[in-house]
Amino acid sequence: MLDVIFLLLCFFVTVSVFSQWENEISIKLPSAETSDEPDRLPGEIIVNLAKDGTVVVNGKLLELSDLQARLKKVAKFYPGQPVIIRADRELAYEKLVKVIDTCRAADVWNFSLATDGRD
Repeated sequence: MLDVIFLLLCFFVTVSVFSQWENEISIKLPSAETSDEPDRLPGEIIVNLAKDGTVVVNGKLLELSDLQARLKKVAKFYPGQPVIIRADRELAYEKLVKVIDTCRAADVWNFSLATDGRD
C-alpha cells in the first residue's frame, strides 16, 4: 500500500512540474500558422504582458526596472538563460519593444515570443 501511495506521489509531482507553463488566463496570444508547442527548458523565465502593459513574472506584478534587475541577476549566474515573452495580441507594439529592450539591457539575448496556433 505504501508503494502505491509513493508511486502516486511521484506521478503527481512529475505532472505538476511539467504542467507549470505559466499561463495568464487573461492574455490572448496572437496566432501564427507555424506556431507549435516548444520544448520546455528547465528554469526558463516566462514574462507575461497584459494588454494594458503590465508585466507579470511568476505571478508577481513588476515594473520594467524590477524586471531588468531580476534578469540581470539571472544572466549573471546563468548566461544564455531562455526567456519567453507572452504578449497579449492587443498590446501596443511600443510596450513590447520596451520589454525586449529591457531584456537586452539585462544582457539576456535568448528570448522568444510566444504565439498560439489557434485562431
